[in-house]
Amino acid sequence: MKINDNTADFDAIGDDHVGTSADTPLRSDAFVLNSEEKIKIIKEDVRHILETLGLDLTDDSLQGTPNRVAKMFVNEIFGGLNPDKKPSASTFDNKYKYGEMLVEKNITVYSTCEHHLLPIVGKAHVAYISNGTVVGLSKMNRIVDYFAKRPQVQERLTIQVVKELQNVLNTDDVACVIDAKHLCVNSRGIRDTESSTVTAEFGGKFKEAGTRREFLDYIKLDTAF
Repeated sequence: MKINDNTADFDAIGDDHVGTSADTPLRSDAFVLNSEEKIKIIKEDVRHILETLGLDLTDDSLQGTPNRVAKMFVNEIFGGLNPDKKPSASTFDNKYKYGEMLVEKNITVYSTCEHHLLPIVGKAHVAYISNGTVVGLSKMNRIVDYFAKRPQVQERLTIQVVKELQNVLNTDDVACVIDAKHLCVNSRGIRDTESSTVTAEFGGKFKEAGTRREFLDYIKLDTAF
């Protein structure tokens, strides 16, 4: 496999916040290794990085860092790469015939920028209009969390949340807005601590101006508590 090693090109892609696909770019052999095997390999890679930086890993504070980081990568912040962790989203008949949009707002987003492996932190707002089925409210949060827990660009995350709920609910009438801070912007590079990034994906009826406006108005409402 030929690999482009033009560092300048790669840096430009990262600093310009460019994403290359709506699907997470996974290799065909992504799941050949199990979690424990991945942790073992990543542990040594992290050890090598820290030693290359000149740190003394015999120090009590640093001894366990390679193992902690490896477990965190595999089991926590990149756990959304594991299809076994995908939340099951059972649907139910809309027996009460609720026909308006349902909005789940202020869903906490913790993700990781795939360009610099720095945190993305913010809120997601998700809505759908039932075509006969509904999904448990917590499942909407879990779907956001699952796709957030992988190296991401925010545009892709927004699209993936909408596509998943469209598949689960068997309707195009799904929308998602995410407002998040990127530490690759806030803490390095331009170091703009005040800016945030807003992305949106509107499907079905949410492409209509009136429905989209209703959704955005719900987002602006003060929460009850």
